[in-house]
Amino acid sequence: MGCFQSVPTKPPPGYENPALLARETAFCESEVESLYELFKRISSSLIDDGLIHKEEFQLALFDNSERENLFADRVFDLFDVKRNGVIEFGEFVRSLSVFHPRAPTPDKVAFAFRLYDLRCTGFIEREEVKQMLEALLSESSFNLSDDMLEQILDKTFEEADRNHDGKIDQEEWRVLVEKHPSLLKNMTLPYLTNIAASFPSFLFNHDANTPTT
Repeated sequence: MGCFQSVPTKPPPGYENPALLARETAFCESEVESLYELFKRISSSLIDDGLIHKEEFQLALFDNSERENLFADRVFDLFDVKRNGVIEFGEFVRSLSVFHPRAPTPDKVAFAFRLYDLRCTGFIEREEVKQMLEALLSESSFNLSDDMLEQILDKTFEEADRNHDGKIDQEEWRVLVEKHPSLLKNMTLPYLTNIAASFPSFLFNHDANTPTT
């Protein structure tokens, strides 16, 4: 009788060595390995191809693959570093690393800036902030009238837009966040320090944070 030789399982597209990812991120190697189990669960929820599609990402965030949300779309776009419409494992870990409690604050500030910079112009404009706040509010229990929302925008830009050009640049954003650290509250997910033990569902508990105090 002949012997059967086991054939090594081919890693999915975008898979990267956990030790390498641990060196490049805030995660330790065991946390990266746990993240891979989480990644596999998300990436096979609708299409089992080893990649996270936007619908799977929305399903993980909101338990609904069909409900469109600007917040989810924007986070997905930032995780999709290669801009090919899917999130690979390496992209997942590197992007999620910015939410780790040990991640450098400047990285969190930069990510949050890009989250609001919807048109990727290098500036945050009033309409972009309004659209993002409306998206966040739609997923929360907060109810703000149009007048209240406009007042928040007025106050935010009055304080942040120091050169009065109608938009917030990266330095103005840094100064604003320095004065109001609560703006970065959603940029830290405490459970990521113990993901190997807790292995939670991948959910951003994003209470609507308004860019003001």
